[in-house]
Amino acid sequence: MSRPVLVFDGDCGFCTDCARLARDRVAPGVDIVPWQRAGLPPGTAERARHEVLLRDAAGRRVWGGVDAVAVLLLASPRPWWPAAGWLLRRAPVRALGAAAYRWVARNRHRMPGGTPACALGPPT
Repeated sequence: MSRPVLVFDGDCGFCTDCARLARDRVAPGVDIVPWQRAGLPPGTAERARHEVLLRDAAGRRVWGGVDAVAVLLLASPRPWWPAAGWLLRRAPVRALGAAAYRWVARNRHRMPGGTPACALGPPT
C-alpha cells in the first residue's frame, strides 16, 4: 500500500521546512518528495514549481495549494488539525486561505528559511 505524497519545491528552504513540519507535526503518514526528484510529467512539474501538491495514497487524486493543505489537515490523526482542514474547505474561509497561500507563495523568498533562490516568476 502506498502512502500519500506531499510534493514541494526542494530548492526552497522555506518550502522544505514547511514540508518537514507537515510530515512531523501534522500528518506523520505522509511522504515528502521534492518535485525535482518526483518524476512528474511536465505539466504537473510546472504546477509543482508554484504550489505544493498532495497526491493520495492510490495515486488517483492530486490537490494543489490551499486545497492540498486542507486535505492534509483533514487526514491528520492529531487533534484539531482535521477541524482546521474542514474549515479551510468552506467558503469564505477557503477564499481567504487561498489568498493567503498565494501571498506566501509569492513572498516565500522573504519567509524564514527563504533565500533569493526561492523567488519565482509568475506561472507559465
